[in-house]
Amino acid sequence: MQVHINSHHFSLRTYYKGIEKKGGSKRVWGVFPSRSKVVMASSDGNNNTKSSQRVKAIVTLKQNGGGLLNGVVDGIDELVGKKLVLELVSNDLNPKVNSEKGTTIKGYNVHKTNENENNEVLYEASFEVPPEFGEVGAVLVENEQHEELFLKSIVIDGFHNNNGSLNFTCDSWIQPKNNDKASNKRVFFSNKCYLPSETPKGLRKLREEELEELRGNGEGERKSRDRIYDYDVYNDLGDPDLSIQLKRPVLGGSKHYPYPRRCRTGRPHSNKDPLSEKRSGSFYVPRDEEFGERKQKQFTETIVSSGVSAVLKSLDAIFTNLNIGFPSFEDIDSLYKEGYELPPLHATALNIIQNAIPTFFKPANHRDNLLNFDAPQPFKRDKFFWLSDEEFARETLAGVNPYSIQLIKEWPLRSKLDPKVYGPPESAITSEVIESQINGRVEQAISEKKLFMLDYHDLLLPYVSKVREIEGTTLYGSRTIFSLTSKGTLKPLAIELTRPQINNNGQWKRVYTPSSSSSSTELWLWRLAKAHVVAHDCGVHELVSHWLRTHASVEPYVIATKRQLSAMHPINRLLHPHLRYTLEINALARQVLISAAGIIELSFSPQRYSMELSSSAYDQLWRFDLQALPNDLIHRGMAVEDPNAAHGLKLTIEDYPFANDGLLIWDCLKEWITDYVNHYYPNPSTIESDSELQSWWNEIITIGHGDKSSEPWWPNLKTQKDLIHIITTISWVASAHHASVNFAQYMYGGYFPNRPAIARIKMPDEDPSLEEWENFMTNPDQTLLECFPSQIQALLVMVILNLLSDHSPDEEYIGQFMEPSWGEDPIIKLAFERFNKRLKEIEGIIDSRNGNIDLKNRHGAGLVPYELLKPFSGPGLTGKGVPYSISI
Repeated sequence: MQVHINSHHFSLRTYYKGIEKKGGSKRVWGVFPSRSKVVMASSDGNNNTKSSQRVKAIVTLKQNGGGLLNGVVDGIDELVGKKLVLELVSNDLNPKVNSEKGTTIKGYNVHKTNENENNEVLYEASFEVPPEFGEVGAVLVENEQHEELFLKSIVIDGFHNNNGSLNFTCDSWIQPKNNDKASNKRVFFSNKCYLPSETPKGLRKLREEELEELRGNGEGERKSRDRIYDYDVYNDLGDPDLSIQLKRPVLGGSKHYPYPRRCRTGRPHSNKDPLSEKRSGSFYVPRDEEFGERKQKQFTETIVSSGVSAVLKSLDAIFTNLNIGFPSFEDIDSLYKEGYELPPLHATALNIIQNAIPTFFKPANHRDNLLNFDAPQPFKRDKFFWLSDEEFARETLAGVNPYSIQLIKEWPLRSKLDPKVYGPPESAITSEVIESQINGRVEQAISEKKLFMLDYHDLLLPYVSKVREIEGTTLYGSRTIFSLTSKGTLKPLAIELTRPQINNNGQWKRVYTPSSSSSSTELWLWRLAKAHVVAHDCGVHELVSHWLRTHASVEPYVIATKRQLSAMHPINRLLHPHLRYTLEINALARQVLISAAGIIELSFSPQRYSMELSSSAYDQLWRFDLQALPNDLIHRGMAVEDPNAAHGLKLTIEDYPFANDGLLIWDCLKEWITDYVNHYYPNPSTIESDSELQSWWNEIITIGHGDKSSEPWWPNLKTQKDLIHIITTISWVASAHHASVNFAQYMYGGYFPNRPAIARIKMPDEDPSLEEWENFMTNPDQTLLECFPSQIQALLVMVILNLLSDHSPDEEYIGQFMEPSWGEDPIIKLAFERFNKRLKEIEGIIDSRNGNIDLKNRHGAGLVPYELLKPFSGPGLTGKGVPYSISI
């Protein structure tokens, strides 16, 4: 049987149906017209046409658990006629009519061939491809079943001019055919990359149509099976319809609250606040951005095993005791020996907090509601590590927030805030305070680059009066000064806490120093001041260094990449692993972490003003150019350019573990990206003429980060160097930046006295009553316990940090595995192999550094080695490993 075609456009289709039954396989194929009239006639085979190629297609579908997704294998209904339709598309146009080519291919021997250990099922079909068809460039797929299918890949073997095979990496959900849609076909391009101008003529229209479909029209509410990427502001953090107390400002789209954009959901607006979206609908993410089965299974299991669901389930019982703290340090230590027994659930109705936190947390099955916590590594090694001033300082360089420490460049210190509103701008940290501890002049120490600071004064001070109106918490603006010792470590010198003028009370500020620790009173005041500073650092870490600078800032990159760069674009394929699961984890964060009455508001110092603070930080501090590690270090005074130094930078503190290891990763990423970019863009004109690339970068600036679109620091995109810098920055933020601020959260915050997320009471010497002062003098450790988080706040933070610090079994680490499209280009394949080899070398370098007794910030009795930027890791709480993407 041969196929005779009398059409301007012809297509090549094969139907999969009725897979494998007892006693043999049942095969169905069909030839149906697609925008053409196809006539099938018999032939004796004695014509003079050129011989066709016989090729074989291997289709891989992903199973879910024990069977093929949605019962394709076991539950197929012959009467319904469930089918998967494939249509091959040629790279060439039909020369007679200058339209897309196609042909109809007869498929036979369609059968299941294999089922592997990865829950994947392989199917095989054979085709006859006429010689005039040309090279296959795409496959159109239509799902005529009633349920979605996950299509992993298609491999067509037997082509003479493709080394025998042609690969299509799909990794996508195929939705059932919808009779209301004009077309239900999904297009998948081969793994070969094309710039827009190089796109084969037969694929150009499909390339454009696919991007148009992904962009959508900006209208309507998104459904769970949609694959549309669009932008919106953060207008779904509050829930005013549930309670007016839960109303929150919209972040993004205004000068007062600038913010990056999120993925649009299109839900109806709130009844009580027309600027806000209802939270009752789904937190939409495009279907292909959702967690894979293995990731979802691990995530759900970790939620239960870590105790998150148990804590949330018991909120109604414990919320009445929100402010109850731990009676003693022994009770805190018992969490890691005996666990914590949650109170029984008394009320049947959910309280306002439980209603605000979504029910995607499934009920826990803990026996007797007992939560068990593993003691974090630092606590296991040194029970009193949290009391150490040296550890307090060391964690600014090698802890979970190494992005805040900065060199002091000017003296005296002054606030930039309006003194009419916040009081005198001069710092209370005088030269005398510093010089009494460094045995020298402040000016000399500054010139020698030996004074450093954590500066949360101007960022926090505008929120102090508002936060203090909330029961059970307090806030200050703070500055903490450190000096660099001869051993290369930091030593804390002074902490300044400031309360602005509030109502009729004038500004209050006080300086605390460790040098006065010969007095027991001053020693305890110093410990309390440290607790306040660490609470400030926890808030800035979670809301700025972590959420804002990675999660929130990367979301627009994900959306713009999907909307503007075709799946066959080389930069799309370069960025693809760096964008995995980010939209899904961000949507979950909007549900439970950063929402009104969510875990951040319940447990961190800024409370209901937490996301407003994040918006302020975006306004004052965020710049795209400073997200690049070298620029960030230079901006904070932690490095200077030096062409003779490693990485072209000389670090101000030589033993700065985060910077030392981070620069290894940065340079490794940059070298790989340089090789990749220069391969596809041989000269600047190819950059400027790439319409998709230019639209992508323009959309990131003008829409994704549109509130900052007029800033002068945005990089141009005209040369290969420009593109390399932009892609390296995005890749760094999604991988190593996120890893450095995420995967040690439980390590350093799991024993919460080391990193209390909130300070609940003011300093004992701030306008104290007689009773307050006497209580402090009589029982200072009780005052410290009252300052620490309450029991419920500590538990919430501990279980969440445990969840966030956990590596999934399906984690994809930078440079570990090669993307399929990279392996098909010999030059890119070699470049990736160099990338992988260098990352393995970096693992050894980091191990060597951790064993160096001269590096006091990473080696010493009781210290946990700095491994956060070791590229690879196994699953679990490992404190190391750099995943490609922000997936937790």
